[in-house]
Amino acid sequence: MVLVLLVAGLRLEGQPWWCACGGLSPWSGDIWSAHNSQHLFDPYSFSHLQHGLVFHALLHFLAPRVPLGHRLLLAVMLETGWELLENSPIIINRYRAVTISLGYTGDTILNSLGDVLSCTLGFLLAARLPAWASIGIFLGVELGMLAIYRDSLLVNILMLLAPSDAVRDWQRGG
Repeated sequence: MVLVLLVAGLRLEGQPWWCACGGLSPWSGDIWSAHNSQHLFDPYSFSHLQHGLVFHALLHFLAPRVPLGHRLLLAVMLETGWELLENSPIIINRYRAVTISLGYTGDTILNSLGDVLSCTLGFLLAARLPAWASIGIFLGVELGMLAIYRDSLLVNILMLLAPSDAVRDWQRGG
């Protein structure tokens, strides 16, 4: 039901089903192309996996007696809420104004579903692994994204909340 509400909300926001190119691809790896956020998975899917790791940790700490399945549902609901907010005009315009995502038009519905799936995977990994392994995955993703794309979950948060020209210039290769 949560995913049905996500799809309905994204359609109401005017987001397309999938890439305007017409092709269905499971992966698009170029964050600078028009295909970014348009296919099932992209490099930012790793950030959504990190969301799942963080949601598991927070919900484990805040609601330790709540059954795991209910905490997973809460995590999926949080991720769905973020997907709806991320694809709203206010966040799309914020991304365009202060991040390297100058041409960002929002996610396709297919990509948003992939993001929720990535978050779910992160949550389930964290539920099965020791805390140190989840922290290692989080840091590994962060460092890998920085090394390959000059972008990451923490850089994205920084740029949305407290934009820095120096960081944006570094991201652009300057």
